[in-house]
Amino acid sequence: MKPLIAPSILTAPFTRLYTALQMLELSEADYIHCDVMDGLFVPNISFGMPIIAEIKKNTSKPLDVHLMIVQPERYIKAFKDAGANILTIHQEACVHLERTLREIKQEGMKAGVALNPSTPVDTLQDVIHLIDLVLIMSVNPGFGGQKFIERTYHKIVRMKELILKENASTLIEIDGGVTDINARKLVEAGADVLVAGNYVFSSPQPLQAIRKLKEITNASL
Repeated sequence: MKPLIAPSILTAPFTRLYTALQMLELSEADYIHCDVMDGLFVPNISFGMPIIAEIKKNTSKPLDVHLMIVQPERYIKAFKDAGANILTIHQEACVHLERTLREIKQEGMKAGVALNPSTPVDTLQDVIHLIDLVLIMSVNPGFGGQKFIERTYHKIVRMKELILKENASTLIEIDGGVTDINARKLVEAGADVLVAGNYVFSSPQPLQAIRKLKEITNASL
């Protein structure tokens, strides 16, 4: 499959959210990535179900919802009702990961698991068959604009090896510090989905920025 691009709406100017969504509708973006932060699992606080629901009303793109919250199992149905197509929870925040993944899938969403930079990929070996998408954090979660962690490339390779070994169909998503500089190398290492926040929305021409990422990643095949 061709690599997918998921602009992070968290970095869009919120006073012009509708304009940003209109731009994404015209773009070559595949998903809209939505970061939900609770101020507990990560220091920052972003937005919740009401904003997700408004985003859903104004886009035809699938919503890739990343929960950086404690006890994410409490909100599975609420995020489904708000419009999430993919619901990603953190391995570090979920005590009963296997059960929670099954509950997400029972609600008709794709199930994702995110790993912090310090969490080994091997922790997912026994549940990889239930995971549609593994989100490898290439920065520490909670804040945008951080420096990309170079060790991420090695982690992608390890994750791809585990997926192939277990004969799973899991996609690998990368979030944090993705730009036109490292996009090719990430895809060559095995990434399937690239989340791009600051790179897209700090660009004076975000449509062209998304298109450039698509061109770079497609050329890597």
